Amino acid sequence: MTDSNPNATWTGMVPVDDTALAVTDTGGTGTPVVYLNGAYASQKDWRRVIAELGTGWRHITYDERARGRSRRSADYSFEACIRDVDAVLEARGVDRPLLVGWSYGAAVALHWGVRNSDRVVGEVAVDGAYPYGLTGEAARAEIRRLFHRMRWILPLARLAGKAARMTAEQHADVNIELNEITNSGDPVFDKVTFPIRFVVASGGNTGADQEDMERTRAALDPVLARNPHVQVSATVASNHATIVHKEFGAIAAAVREIAAARDRGPR
Repeated sequence: MTDSNPNATWTGMVPVDDTALAVTDTGGTGTPVVYLNGAYASQKDWRRVIAELGTGWRHITYDERARGRSRRSADYSFEACIRDVDAVLEARGVDRPLLVGWSYGAAVALHWGVRNSDRVVGEVAVDGAYPYGLTGEAARAEIRRLFHRMRWILPLARLAGKAARMTAEQHADVNIELNEITNSGDPVFDKVTFPIRFVVASGGNTGADQEDMERTRAALDPVLARNPHVQVSATVASNHATIVHKEFGAIAAAVREIAAARDRGPR
């Protein structure tokens, strides 16, 4: 399913596997920028970034499975999210996207980009995709306890676009799998041959205080030292949860950096 007029604004549902994703495409002839949400967020979070960048870009947003207006699925795995990127790109007729990912979405963008390095323009990683994760039985148990305690407020958080239409256990499963992927020992950053620009938050996160988040972000330092394709565009004052809403200017600036790096080409 590819729209016959990619220059026109389009909103609709894209089928993939056993579900369908709510997608919005502004159309146009500018560089296609595809936005990948945080684990439990929706496409609405990108409005300020899109407004800051303006109409010279083609903006494509979508809700992941069971988030926003997208339908539920039997599969909320990381690999399913990779397939969803492919489905959205195919449906919208996009071959070379510039990916902007926040938190969970940054990790999805990283892994999709490495698998498709001949196609990706680059990635802006918004406080995510750090090579660090909490693993082991104790960590898994703590994550499950956290979401079990939150089970009563998840329906309210869902109304605010901060949770998925999943059970507390399914929320925990998504979080646990991401931690295991980012701390798997896979040297994914050594496979990066395209520009990545990080926008790094300074504060904490739900279930992790500022000290925990500083430890997570510090894991990026060895990557920066050995791979010149990976750089920090900005370190901002916001915390993990508010970075997209408050630091839209820094995120837009990083998008422009990626485009400029593409236009300069290899040195």
